[in-house]
Amino acid sequence: MIGLYALVAAALFSGAALYISFAEQPARLKLDDRALLTEWRSAYRRGTLMQAPLAILGAVLGAGMWWEHGGWFFLAGAVLMMANLPWTFVVIMPVNSQLGRIGPEDDPATIRPLVRRWARLHAGRTAFGLLATAAFVLALSPVPLAV
Repeated sequence: MIGLYALVAAALFSGAALYISFAEQPARLKLDDRALLTEWRSAYRRGTLMQAPLAILGAVLGAGMWWEHGGWFFLAGAVLMMANLPWTFVVIMPVNSQLGRIGPEDDPATIRPLVRRWARLHAGRTAFGLLATAAFVLALSPVPLAV
């Protein structure tokens, strides 16, 4: 069951990331620059509260399955889920910080390019989640795969 829970966590993470990339981001880009920033800030805070625990949970459960039962796909899924954390802190956080420092007196023309850049970087999280989901599916597959 733990392997299935790891898969569920990865799939939920991936679904949320896909939603952000394909629904929320295009919708927010239709807003004016100030409203765009306000929406991004609110959505990012809420998304972090959901996605960070899912990434950690998927990683811990996948690593636990690998430790207890073996299977390189469980380890791969765990590593891919955990990769979201350094990717976020090292690669995405500088853009988040720039967006967070924009005040009412700053030029709003800087907002849209930063949010577009953030979305391209966020696609990395989506990829990590989808690859982890695939790894967990393969790990749980009844047909053994040679690796």
